[in-house]
Amino acid sequence: MDAEQLRENGHKMVDFIADYYKRIENFPVVSQVEPGYLPELLPDSAPSQPETLQQVFDDLQAKILPGVTHWQSPNFFAYYPSNSSTAGFLGEMLSAGLNIVGFSWITSPAATELEMIVVDWLAKMLNLPDGFISTGKGNGGGVIQGTASEAVLVVLLAARDRVLRNVGKTALGKLVVYGSDQTHSALQKACQIGGIHPENCRLLKADSTTGYALSPDLLSEAISHDIANVVGTTSSTAVDPLLELGKVTKSNGIWFHVDAAYAGSACVCPEYRHYIDGVEEADSFNMNAHKWFLTNFDCSVLWVKDRNALIQALSTNPEFLKNKASDANMVVDYKDWQVPLGRRFRVLMKVHVAFPLLVVATRSLKLWMVLRLYGVENLQRYIRNHIKLSKQFEELVAQDPRFEIVAPRKFALVCFRLLPAHSNEDNSSKLNRDLLDIVNSTGKVYISHTVLSGKYTLRFVVGAPLTEERHVIQAWKVIQEKASSLLAELGLNGLS
Repeated sequence: MDAEQLRENGHKMVDFIADYYKRIENFPVVSQVEPGYLPELLPDSAPSQPETLQQVFDDLQAKILPGVTHWQSPNFFAYYPSNSSTAGFLGEMLSAGLNIVGFSWITSPAATELEMIVVDWLAKMLNLPDGFISTGKGNGGGVIQGTASEAVLVVLLAARDRVLRNVGKTALGKLVVYGSDQTHSALQKACQIGGIHPENCRLLKADSTTGYALSPDLLSEAISHDIANVVGTTSSTAVDPLLELGKVTKSNGIWFHVDAAYAGSACVCPEYRHYIDGVEEADSFNMNAHKWFLTNFDCSVLWVKDRNALIQALSTNPEFLKNKASDANMVVDYKDWQVPLGRRFRVLMKVHVAFPLLVVATRSLKLWMVLRLYGVENLQRYIRNHIKLSKQFEELVAQDPRFEIVAPRKFALVCFRLLPAHSNEDNSSKLNRDLLDIVNSTGKVYISHTVLSGKYTLRFVVGAPLTEERHVIQAWKVIQEKASSLLAELGLNGLS
């Protein structure tokens, strides 16, 4: 394909994507296909001769899109958002076009240096302590990982090795990791990869008495060599008391990691910054720009106070990668801050962590473009609007006596449930599970669930870039209508 063919086909692809977004509301939010549908529609081997782009588009329309769950739909309220944006999309195009593999500074100086600059920009937007900034007085800095799961893995490895250097490698089996039982399951997977025995990954109970936050007193009772803490838990966006927990971990020589994968984005707004008060006590801090910050997946930013801890745990320096700048410690080589060798040019326009062996370069381009094309004030306005819409939804739920709010709303997630008739909790889980299935099967709305204090709980999170007030109101109408139908089928017309 020459430059002119690229130009022609590129225009067609942009048109296809633009048309997709124009009609995204027309698709069922959740794919309606059955497992195994696609092998029946596609040939069992690759074509021997090239096909046209139009043939590919035809198959996309007829065979692929029916099997897509539309995460960018304004009616997508499940899990947490995975934002896309024009800036992120353009950054992704640029990243793919340059196709840089920036595992060390010498392989593409701009990739490394732009990442350092953009991550520092974001740190300043969050008002993070100077110790996390690449150009700060300390030895800290930031790096773009693929996901929060990768971030928690690399800091666990760094924390593990820091302890083992002090107590000896034979102590690996004695290391214990502590976290809240609201912590993402990525912590348990990181422990498995890092050689921490499953029984030594101890998740401390958090319940409604603390708003599902981890109690410092409970941690003090159960202290050991490691910890993971959370701003905005996966189930309910509970926020752990970072300052108090930080004092506990600091007094015991424990690595303190703060995972703000979702809620961290809100903290660019001054009125929500207090949720990460105490981050100055942390050794590492993480947020996902690809969740709620208009930066296409994947782009997870990790800051550490001591970059050497990461480098000592993850660095390799084979002969074929040696160069003068690296050998003289004049530059940052991000290959030593992550698991894979390769990395894309992820400059926060959108950022991609590629797990294949050699892929690390263009992640910072996406984030760079998002920050430049939107600006801080528009990003803040974007976050505030979603929180406003979620508050409106919460008020709608509170007005219907058949429902209850299960956990306090802090950001743009509302946790609620349909109350069981006659306060019969035995039937509550099935009732809400059935409601969830019925609502999602309409294709008009997509929500998800969790379990809080034994209660099967529905989750409604506002975060899609195209979501407006009308979508929130319509979603609530669907939920109410299906709840009424379900209760009528069960012979239950209300509460008593």
